[in-house]
Amino acid sequence: MLRLLTLAIAVLATFTSTGLCAVDQRPNIVFIMVDDLGKEWIGSCGGENIATPNIDRLAETGMRFLNVYSMPQCTPTRATLLTGQYPFRHGWVNHWDVPRWGRGCHFDPEKNPSIARVLKSAGYRTCVAGKWQINDFRIQPDVLQQLGFDEHCMWTGYEAGNPPSGKRYWNPYLFTKSGSKTYEGQFGPDICNYFVLDFLDQQAAADGMDPFFVYYPMILTHGPLTTTPHKPDVKGRIETHTAMVEYMDQLVGNVVKKLDELELREKTIIVWTTDNGTSGGISNRMHGRLVKGAKGQTLENGTCEPFVVNCPGRVPAGTVSDALSDFTDLLPTFAELGGATLPEAHTFDGKSQASVWLGQTQDGPRDWILSLGGGAGTYDPETGRVINVHRYRDRVIRDKRFKLYIETDRSAAKLVDLDADPAELNNVIDDPAHAAVVERLKKIESYFPAEDAAPRYTALKPQKWDLVQKNPGRKSGLKGLPSNASTKRRKRK
Repeated sequence: MLRLLTLAIAVLATFTSTGLCAVDQRPNIVFIMVDDLGKEWIGSCGGENIATPNIDRLAETGMRFLNVYSMPQCTPTRATLLTGQYPFRHGWVNHWDVPRWGRGCHFDPEKNPSIARVLKSAGYRTCVAGKWQINDFRIQPDVLQQLGFDEHCMWTGYEAGNPPSGKRYWNPYLFTKSGSKTYEGQFGPDICNYFVLDFLDQQAAADGMDPFFVYYPMILTHGPLTTTPHKPDVKGRIETHTAMVEYMDQLVGNVVKKLDELELREKTIIVWTTDNGTSGGISNRMHGRLVKGAKGQTLENGTCEPFVVNCPGRVPAGTVSDALSDFTDLLPTFAELGGATLPEAHTFDGKSQASVWLGQTQDGPRDWILSLGGGAGTYDPETGRVINVHRYRDRVIRDKRFKLYIETDRSAAKLVDLDADPAELNNVIDDPAHAAVVERLKKIESYFPAEDAAPRYTALKPQKWDLVQKNPGRKSGLKGLPSNASTKRRKRK
């Protein structure tokens, strides 16, 4: 009896430490990630000439974060959030469009941790809907289940040799448990949204004992620019992009409304963010200044993303946090909230932000955040594997005020004072007043491996479309300065 009482107290203490009183009070988690959209297109972040009422309402009634880093481009970001590891560890430093480029490369469930698998091990029911692109579903039809997702509805990504698969918006080509097909006359983002809403209905109709996790990597607002159901006749580059942002906001509103209708809002933590900045050539005004799209760049508007956490009664309402966080933190945060144990077979770079999200602490566990990656990878015919373009990829390390750019030869190239210079126009690395800052941030960089890992996978069998693909990347090795570094070559520091 005494042993049982001790065990019960231990279990209660475990969940009390995360703000959750008991196992059956673990929150549902809905993680929504928009494709290619910076802060400048969100009203609550200061974006002008745009209406995002549903996202703004989540921010007003929840917690909005100022300092959350993604990676600069699609593949590095998605692999980072799935694994809780930085690109230099999980290996997806560069973009590799698996369905299009193939060559045996894939996100291998045998070699990588998975955020869904971690939560599923704690009893969560899981769902994913939207964009994937790091596996070819023709070759691996069961890979999402292997990664821990019970249900799925995904745009396949462009599959080499299969032209219909290139469509994600009108007449989309989507993959479900029934296989892949074109949905004539329909709008891809709508189908994925309906799928998420239907999953929520199913969970509400179930016994209600098991929590659920929804990963919703939205198809919008990535190019190509398209008309939307609410503005079928829109024309013009900025006008069309604006319509896509507005429609994305409507779809987010659909999810929140459904959770309200099912009386699940107070049991569900909603996280809304984006995977990287807006595509180049698309600009908007934010807080009175023009902000250019910086996808693929390590400028703040390429990698510091809008980020909102909302759950009435659990997440403090109307809060703006300057706590530092990056996408490696998502997996350990969700694991703590869900009472899951991290697998010992893997090393995780992230730190749980649960106490910050729940208002238990004002600041988080981080003194710095990191972003790196982007651009197409390359194929090494000697080893028969996809490898990174650089042995050591350029990157940025920052605290709440200062940001240091590191080159591919590990030298410090640029220091920015973000408080005084949010547009990052001035390089103050040679200012003696900031020497200690440079030294401190460089010391952090010195702990990183001297060579970035390449993607971890057991190569799949060759496919006929592999043979016709040109090498999308370049040869590995030092190729010059990162895109935002000083144009003057510096001595190594």
